[in-house]
Amino acid sequence: MIDRYTLPEMGELWTENYKLKTWLQVEIAVCEAQAELGYIPQSAVEEIKAKANFDLKRVLEIEAEVRHDMIAFLTNVNEYVGDAGRYIHLGLTSSDVLDTALALQLVATLEVLLGRLEDLSQAIRYQAQQHRYTIMIGRSHGVHAEPIAFGFKLAGWLAEVLRQRDRLVSLRSDIAVGKISGAVGTYANIDPRVEARACELLGLRPDTASTQVISRDRHAHYVQIFALVAASIERFAVEIRNLQRTDVLEVEEFFAKGQKGSSAMPHKRNPIRSERLTGMARIVRSHAVAALENVALWHERDISHSSVERVILPDTCILTHFMVVEMTDLVKHLLVYPQNMERNMNCYGGVVFSQRVLLALVEKGMNREEAYTVVQEQAHQAWNKPDGNFYDLIRTEPRVMQVLSPEEIKQCFDPQHHLRHLDDIYQRLNI
Repeated sequence: MIDRYTLPEMGELWTENYKLKTWLQVEIAVCEAQAELGYIPQSAVEEIKAKANFDLKRVLEIEAEVRHDMIAFLTNVNEYVGDAGRYIHLGLTSSDVLDTALALQLVATLEVLLGRLEDLSQAIRYQAQQHRYTIMIGRSHGVHAEPIAFGFKLAGWLAEVLRQRDRLVSLRSDIAVGKISGAVGTYANIDPRVEARACELLGLRPDTASTQVISRDRHAHYVQIFALVAASIERFAVEIRNLQRTDVLEVEEFFAKGQKGSSAMPHKRNPIRSERLTGMARIVRSHAVAALENVALWHERDISHSSVERVILPDTCILTHFMVVEMTDLVKHLLVYPQNMERNMNCYGGVVFSQRVLLALVEKGMNREEAYTVVQEQAHQAWNKPDGNFYDLIRTEPRVMQVLSPEEIKQCFDPQHHLRHLDDIYQRLNI
């Protein structure tokens, strides 16, 4: 079980200092594996573990001269370790460390995001419980369709978040892969058993068949799953934006005391946080395209992916994390207006109950085509008219009165009918 209250912030996992820590973890794990298999002295490993360290400022200073980040790092580590440092990086190539350490970073980011998704699911679950029977209109094509409960809408959100959680859990096994196979991945200068043991020490598994790098289809999959999470957040954000429109106003982002909505119009209360999330989702999606471009490297390896990943991986993780945290706060403090939901649902005299009237007529023996025509005529007569009242038109329509009693007509306009199977959905989600 993830303790989401002791997790680091996502940004911490993408600092240069944290990256170098993971590099050192990999180098030490390889040394430990080498010693266990008798390739280097155990005493040297103990000395390395006791002394190995780095100074970011010094690493950058060396890199400015040698123009190679791994060599700069190893040079600095050896300044701490001394003679035993000759066993560090023995038989390895830079990508052994870079890609295996990157896997550690990516696994850590998954743990953080899973914790934040749990927070979001709990926030949605609570609101779904509070509004289980809060009636509102369901819409298709943006047009009034039939009644639903606001809790039902939220149940759909919860189901989607839980699917994203499952995708992230599954993603962990795909990305938690290391490689210690040397230049071009043939193990020419390193025993495959070293790779197996080092990965085990790091909580990873060896790549099945790496080249000089771990194939980037794994990383593209990773970014695509994060983009899916961002897409879900965007869906929720767009829904809030639509429901906050002045002519709808069924929900609203919390508006803090002293907050201003417009420099020109004092009345404005804008869904700025939801709009921000919509924009961020576009960025994350664009990174998925860049990650796919990284898959096709030349032969056994080039580094065209490296510069891309230095941008898209931190951005993808940090942005998605922010989006989940922001949406959690939005849901927790969302302002819900049941009276406006009821007003909107009942405009034009309950025209949204047209299907119930249609079905009642058919059940009583009227031909479906005739029933559809009768109901549509009255619905369109009520639609978009200031005094339009579908209920009054239906209950005084002779063709309807011949088939349905006043009580049967009234029952067609009962919104509770549309909630009668809601408990089935709530049970599936354990709400």
